[in-house]
Amino acid sequence: MNPHERVTAMLEGRSTGRVPNMPITMMFAADQLGVPYGEYATNCEKLVEAQLLTAQRFGFDHVSVISDPACEASDCGAKIQFFDDQPPAIDETAPLLADKTTLASLEVPDPDQGRMLNRVKGVELFRQKVGSELFIEGWIEGPCAEAADLRGINHLMIDFFDDPAFVRDLFEFNIEMATRFAQAQVDAGVDIVGLGDAAASLVGPQIYEEFVLPYERRLIEKLHGMGTRVRLHICGNITAILPHIGTLGVDMLDVDSMVSLADAREAVSHDVTLAGNINPVEDLRNSTPEKIVADIKTCRAQSAPRYIAAAGCEIPRDTPDENVRAILTACEQED
Repeated sequence: MNPHERVTAMLEGRSTGRVPNMPITMMFAADQLGVPYGEYATNCEKLVEAQLLTAQRFGFDHVSVISDPACEASDCGAKIQFFDDQPPAIDETAPLLADKTTLASLEVPDPDQGRMLNRVKGVELFRQKVGSELFIEGWIEGPCAEAADLRGINHLMIDFFDDPAFVRDLFEFNIEMATRFAQAQVDAGVDIVGLGDAAASLVGPQIYEEFVLPYERRLIEKLHGMGTRVRLHICGNITAILPHIGTLGVDMLDVDSMVSLADAREAVSHDVTLAGNINPVEDLRNSTPEKIVADIKTCRAQSAPRYIAAAGCEIPRDTPDENVRAILTACEQED
């Protein structure tokens, strides 16, 4: 069973031989290749080379085009700060939609240009180089996360109360943009689309249910309609909104370190594969191989019947190689 077959089998609830290994790596992967992160995030050839090298060195079952949350916003015309060896970042002091009326004239960018095209080309390169050997993951921003990128997180949180009609219009815009971007990646050959909606962890269950949930659901339905699977990634403490997330019907749910995997399993269907929830710093970077193996054994038990090994979020760039290799050791151990 090759890595692609292994991940597919887990997502379908079949025997896998061993637990799939799909941690998120970005800066860690760039450092493995020895390329500055600014180049990794903007040059798909370097990203693909780094991801393939990292997967080979550490026994990962997937490769991913995830790089930073500023990709879509950049192509919308948002002010982005680019750095030599750090991820591109939204300029929070000058958000694109500081003036809400700008939204009415904002056009949804086509994914055949700019940074979106760079990501699509990365998918194409992966497909050329790995075929169906490794599981290929695309990535888009979710409605709440993209709203925070375009409007500014602080403004958005006030808008939920002061101007809900604007929030819904902005979410509509984001859904259309995400759908186009995802379709381009599906056409290029992804096996699963990662949906990052980190800002959703900052709202309570009432706002999540009223504003975020309907748009995430629509987007996930559109993704499934394209024939792809969905990996939902919401950094932070999503414990209060787990019951709502359990209704979304995602294929794979990332669980951050402050969230109980047992609670997540109780909230979502057994058809959903859970991933996580190793603390990226305390329990991975600053830990030992032996403890990592033991922690993942606990994660497997709490997530049964479907689990994919991963940290709660991105593997930190200075994590010791032996600690990352311990993830595969844990995956290969019998229950």
